[in-house]
Amino acid sequence: MTATSLTARGFRDALGQFATGVTVVTVEREPGTVFGMTANSFTSVSLNPMLILVCVDERAKILPLLHKKKRFGVSVLKHGKQAISEYFAQGEQNSEAEHRLALHYRSTPSGVPVLEGTLLQLSCSVVAAHVAGDHTIVLGKVEEGEIQNGEPLLFFRGEYRHIGRP
Repeated sequence: MTATSLTARGFRDALGQFATGVTVVTVEREPGTVFGMTANSFTSVSLNPMLILVCVDERAKILPLLHKKKRFGVSVLKHGKQAISEYFAQGEQNSEAEHRLALHYRSTPSGVPVLEGTLLQLSCSVVAAHVAGDHTIVLGKVEEGEIQNGEPLLFFRGEYRHIGRP
């Protein structure tokens, strides 16, 4: 396959050759109400200042909240948390499903909601947002972070994976 023969689907499949971690981006919708989105387009940008980015589809329901609230959390999922990733990927959320999945949020000292029981929890403020094609690149300044032990949930070639160890 050559670059000129890539269709949108072919491009997506080609990018699936790159293994990623799986994150959930969270924002407080209203006091006490959290809305989230699964994202694997997440990366570090800078160490000084500490910056990350996440790419959000222009149609995603979380995007207007990110623009309005200017603060968000990023939680890196552990191996075995595929159901949580799938829940946040669907775009619709309800308390019954969150209870079934045993989802628990905590508020960081700066008031940003993050998922408990994850490998990494970051509290970020929006520094910039740039429209790029059908996505918005949200640049976040990391204000707080907490690291937990465990193995990451990975996504590769359209499937959830884990690190195989001998």
